[in-house]
Amino acid sequence: MSNQELKQYSHWRTEHDNSGILWLTIDREGESTNSLSEAVLAELDDIMNYAESAHLEGLVVQSGKPGSFIVGADIREFSDFDSAEEAAAKISKGHEIFARLENLKCRTVAAVHGFCLGGGLELALACDYIVALNVPETRVGFPEVKLGIFPGLGGTTRLTEKVGGLKGMELMLTGRMLRAPAARGVGIIDELVDEFGSLKWTARRAIVKKRKSRGPSAMAKLTNLQPARKAIAAMLRKKTAEKANPQHYPAPFEMIDLWEQHRDNRKRMFEGEATRVGRLMLSPTATNLRRVFFLTERMKELGKSEDFPVKRVHVIGAGVMGGDIAAWCVVQGMEVTLQDRELKYIEPALKRAKALFKKRLRQKPAISAAVSRLIPDVEGNGVARADVIIEAIYENADAKRELYASIEPRMAPHAVLATNTSALPLEELSKDLQSPERLIGLHFFNPVAKMPLVEVVYGSNTEDHWTIKGAAFCSQINRFPLRTKSSPGFLVNRVLAPYLMEAITMYMEGIDKEIIDAAAIRFGMPMGPIELADVVGLDVCMNVAETLAKGDVEAHRTLLQGKIDDKKLGKKTGEGFYVWDRGRADRKPATVDNAYGDTLAKRLMKPFLNECKAVSADGIVEDDDLLDAGIIFGTGFAPFTGGPMNYLANQEK
Repeated sequence: MSNQELKQYSHWRTEHDNSGILWLTIDREGESTNSLSEAVLAELDDIMNYAESAHLEGLVVQSGKPGSFIVGADIREFSDFDSAEEAAAKISKGHEIFARLENLKCRTVAAVHGFCLGGGLELALACDYIVALNVPETRVGFPEVKLGIFPGLGGTTRLTEKVGGLKGMELMLTGRMLRAPAARGVGIIDELVDEFGSLKWTARRAIVKKRKSRGPSAMAKLTNLQPARKAIAAMLRKKTAEKANPQHYPAPFEMIDLWEQHRDNRKRMFEGEATRVGRLMLSPTATNLRRVFFLTERMKELGKSEDFPVKRVHVIGAGVMGGDIAAWCVVQGMEVTLQDRELKYIEPALKRAKALFKKRLRQKPAISAAVSRLIPDVEGNGVARADVIIEAIYENADAKRELYASIEPRMAPHAVLATNTSALPLEELSKDLQSPERLIGLHFFNPVAKMPLVEVVYGSNTEDHWTIKGAAFCSQINRFPLRTKSSPGFLVNRVLAPYLMEAITMYMEGIDKEIIDAAAIRFGMPMGPIELADVVGLDVCMNVAETLAKGDVEAHRTLLQGKIDDKKLGKKTGEGFYVWDRGRADRKPATVDNAYGDTLAKRLMKPFLNECKAVSADGIVEDDDLLDAGIIFGTGFAPFTGGPMNYLANQEK
């Protein structure tokens, strides 16, 4: 058998069966999911001593966790490194362990179910063959760029070998996760099975039949070779620079450089992965993006404290926000009744919803099922059956109170009553309710299908029970709930208002709108404030200005009102500050030089950051960490900074 003996391990179960196959089952102790910690890799290294000396027919790596394979490296350990050299040394050790697996004389197979990401996919790629369970939960990918690094445990090398340079680099640069059929289509997964019980037998058969990955096509292989590699690298840099500033997000550009320079030398590829990723791991960008990741995990937990299964939602107001909230809830599997004064006001929302269903669900049966779950309801019959009722009518307190008076008597006792108001205080809206403690805010952001945050707003008389239910609902529709105190503008709009007003001031001073937006993007914002105003809607901006603006903003109101009177409300009407075509602003190219751009950006961001400090002092959210999370997910504030309060703290150091 072997000069070595199989041992008992904390994170791996091992079985050497009668067929000569060594089954390695990763089941990380004390964790709900598998990740590659230093201890997990050390045990794998020890197992390789046995595997190299035993007479094996094959080796299979599988997961003992019910929901996933391996979700990646344990990023909690990334902050333990004191220097880039130490991080690079640890990465190089990981390379050695995976190389031992890759170089075993027997056939090796990874049997994947659920999430196989980052280091988990790198481990699978070190095997000869990958079989996977074809279920929606199976996803493969390299999300490392979202953490300010790139795949460092051989992924940059092995993925481009297996699927070709162009496809491999595109997958790593986007951080996209692929479902099992798509991963099979590009060549990452070698074989799919439809039943969990077949996964083990398929892995065994792959060993018996000595199957090995077919590798990339001849054309795909060429993309790893010069001169094609140089041309592709230039194209990838250009495309990446359109979405990420290399000063803010250096990792994707470092990965392109490594691949272009050393793809024809495997040894240098591995060395480059270790040194570059080790250096990036300790960079401010990576440190701050890890902070954002942990904030994300915290926000996911905020909606899990209450068992409140939501099956039916009733939305009142079929405008852009109401209609899109309804459509999003349907995409998440709920039945939604959508109410407005007449069917003609609901029909545009149904049309937009169907477009969303086609984009998100793709398969005709799923699209048809979604269409049937979105029910026009002029009479409001859905109120009595709904678990959650969301009011999304125009911003008028009297109209909202009148509406609540008509629906409150018909609501189920357990149902949540929520308003999507963007600025009105809950105390004012709830004062005529029989149960004013029941009203909460569920403030979504536009566009609903893209913005991950929902402010769960509570007033001075709101009972916690209802905000907890609201947060649970948000989690069920795949949104981050943020408990927010009712005050004018809540969190996000209160911070955005002075920022947008400052941008409009600059516009009225004669600075080109494209230059203003370019300065904000230069700072790290995902879009400029003038374009953002168009996306939000100039009518909404007008309401926010009237409610929240400080100082003399009469000129701002006059400008906005003029556009509103001309029905130029922004993106939703096709014109605002910009002309919009097929959902995109018709912007002239604009660049700002370093000094001028920094001056404009500093001026733009000053009222934004000052308002963040004021919000913190007023205790609008629980703490500054959640404030940072809310501003990042609600406004897109530069993630590489770790959030506005983190940015301010670092500026003061």
